[in-house]
Amino acid sequence: MEKELRVIISGGGTGGHIFPAVSIANAVKAMRPDAKILFVGALGRMEMQRVPAAGYEIKGLPICGFDRKNLLKNVKVLYKIWKSQRMAKKIIKDFRPQVAVGVGGYASGPTLNKAAAMGIPCLIQEQNSYAGVTNKLLAKKAEKICVAYEGMERFFPAEKIILTGNPVRQALLDTTITREDAVRSFGLDPEKKTILLVGGSLGARTINESMLRHLDLIKDSGLQFIWQTGKYYSAEIAERLKGQDLPNLKVTDFITDMGSAYRAADLVISRAGASSISEFCLIGKPVILVPSPNVAEDHQTKNALALSTRDAAIYIKDAEAPEILLQTAIDTVNDDAKLKSLSENVLKLALPDSANIIAKEVINLANGI
Repeated sequence: MEKELRVIISGGGTGGHIFPAVSIANAVKAMRPDAKILFVGALGRMEMQRVPAAGYEIKGLPICGFDRKNLLKNVKVLYKIWKSQRMAKKIIKDFRPQVAVGVGGYASGPTLNKAAAMGIPCLIQEQNSYAGVTNKLLAKKAEKICVAYEGMERFFPAEKIILTGNPVRQALLDTTITREDAVRSFGLDPEKKTILLVGGSLGARTINESMLRHLDLIKDSGLQFIWQTGKYYSAEIAERLKGQDLPNLKVTDFITDMGSAYRAADLVISRAGASSISEFCLIGKPVILVPSPNVAEDHQTKNALALSTRDAAIYIKDAEAPEILLQTAIDTVNDDAKLKSLSENVLKLALPDSANIIAKEVINLANGI
């Protein structure tokens, strides 16, 4: 009989960290239904709601990031780091994991630091083409480093790297809805080409502004649009759209069934988060990427360039998007040869079965293999 498997998974802050973490946990549970899995996140961050909703227990640490504008505030940050280290040590001592997994984000720092110090083997998963600060610091202590892009030797020891890709939401790959039914589910016409705009879980001001500036272009395009505004911007946008006659525009604050939304779309406009990019690769979806400039070390731009330099996506700078994004999207979706080329090239970059590959590494580490 196999010994009990106990795994800690730590990190979060954004959907881009949380989706892979939950996918890894699900894959471990599929291989070892007896596995006990505990998440460790940062108090007040998205993971404290998303992880329990996925069926897993989570403990929260009071950790937060450094304030680069107001250095005096960092005295409190240093205290929170110290407190988080102590709490992480107690969580690990009580839970007794055989392996710790870090997916990036504030909480993974103290959790994996303490796990490594207590002799527990660690695996980190880096979603981006440009490694995050936390994962770079943890790399020396990790046994295995699972990455989604080639060339990560510039950040991590080559002998520890495994090219696995990013785990994605399984529901996106399992959807069986036809394009026609998917388009109809949004109240639109299956005979017309459809552009989907998503700014991430919180929305994106630049993408929203790119639409609002060119409502005349939308009206006269002969196309139709599914526009996820994000809850934060929805009231303002509803106000600005009052009195507009735009039957070819479906506006929503949040899309729950992204599988149907992707299936309906002939072209997607999106931020360049690592999880989203992995999804586009796996489903072969033509995409225009508008990287967010408000992320650490501008990693979204580096993600976008990793695709656009291979003609697997179109890259538009955030500052240029309000002027050129919509016209570029209309020109692209009307060019069947371009859509086909983008789809074929992005599919070449797909790394399928990532969650299962990482889960096997996690179980092997736990078993001392």
